[in-house]
Amino acid sequence: MNFRTLLIVPLLLAAACAPRRIPGTEIADTDDTRAVLAIMERYRTALEARDAKAIQALVSEDFKEDGGTESPDDDLTYDNLSTHMSNLFQKLDKPKVDISVRRVDVQDDMATAVYYWNASWRMPSLTSRPQSDGELEQMVLKKTNGEWKIISGI
Repeated sequence: MNFRTLLIVPLLLAAACAPRRIPGTEIADTDDTRAVLAIMERYRTALEARDAKAIQALVSEDFKEDGGTESPDDDLTYDNLSTHMSNLFQKLDKPKVDISVRRVDVQDDMATAVYYWNASWRMPSLTSRPQSDGELEQMVLKKTNGEWKIISGI
């Protein structure tokens, strides 16, 4: 065995053991990570379509958002999400949403996805100028009956 062979064999073995990644990302390519990414894409397209029922279908009955405040007045739950989103969508025109998923971690029946969203929209009742915003977020999902559902982070 020559010196080159001694160097190449360990490299080939290391490459063979490396986890597959979703192309263009550092996210492990597994059935669960692909399913989580598919839910996030369905969420993005539902936002752009202003489809409150489609968003409702993506969330778990355990869904809860605190609105970033301590007051329960602005909390979102499975029960009030559809009404809240419908009211919001009535005020918006032409929403455009980009989601860039940075990381997906899956542990048993729970998953977290760290993502950056960037959105633009028009709100004719408020101003004629386009509005935009973006933020780094974490979405938490739970697998129930073999299906991933969002429990927070929208």
